[in-house]
Amino acid sequence: MFDMFSFLRDEGISPEIIAEIQKFRERFPVEGTLSSRVPEPRYLYYGKDVWEEAATALLCGENLLLVGPKATGKNVLAENLACVFGRPSWDVSFYINTDAATLLGTDTFVDGAVSLRKGPIYQCAEKGGFGVLDEINMAKNESLAVLHATLDFRRTIDMPGYERIVLHDATRFIATMNYGYAGTRELNEALASRFVVVDMPAITTEGLVKLLKREFPALRDDYAQQFAGLFQDIQKKCDGGELSTKPLDLRGLLAAVHLMQTGLEGNRALDLGLVNKTFDDFERQLVRDVIRTRLPDEIHYGDVFA
Repeated sequence: MFDMFSFLRDEGISPEIIAEIQKFRERFPVEGTLSSRVPEPRYLYYGKDVWEEAATALLCGENLLLVGPKATGKNVLAENLACVFGRPSWDVSFYINTDAATLLGTDTFVDGAVSLRKGPIYQCAEKGGFGVLDEINMAKNESLAVLHATLDFRRTIDMPGYERIVLHDATRFIATMNYGYAGTRELNEALASRFVVVDMPAITTEGLVKLLKREFPALRDDYAQQFAGLFQDIQKKCDGGELSTKPLDLRGLLAAVHLMQTGLEGNRALDLGLVNKTFDDFERQLVRDVIRTRLPDEIHYGDVFA
């Protein structure tokens, strides 16, 4: 498994914070049966300040709300945090029909008797896990009200007809939230007050180069810089209102480089990964123009990879 502590030291994270995380892990060793739930991250989050803010908040027993636009690495950071703290994680994807039973659990029959089928929030609370609440502002505020006692100082779950559950001392919740997506809404103030909020910045060119080089070790340095610069160019066009955020897709850029590594010509790969994410012909041409300002008309494997 990748050594997350070496990564944190390389990122310049405070040694005192790293030492406190190690103490946390020693205090709360993960149960053997839950070890498969401790994430092994595919991607790493690069950003010293955000790492220190998020880790310190969790060490202090706070819940986190990661807020930011597309491609800022909210889910990557949440997964990285669960890994470095050595905690099993439960992912909860929110949507318009999310209700209390989805989150906490519902009655079911086991051997002819009524039993509770525990939901992800219940299991996370009981086992000392990290609950990742993805796109928390997609759900109705009234359905999220069941979390109030779970997320505040009471740290309990009351299920009618069952024993009250007191949260394990290691349990934390990390929520993510985008603004402006279809189906999102303003987060209830009562719920928002139960989190400390980290405003996620856009990924830097340096961070993106590190991400690309780690994912594709054979990628030439000059092309890593060009792909990172291309993503930043699209970001600037989006910020200026010239493009929608549809082609601003970090997963799409990584997919395009993967396609190039497999042998597809580079501009065709970028069409699949970035350009075709928008369905407006005019906008597609604008994205292609941004690509042409940085990259040649034809890009082949030998150009990109050593």
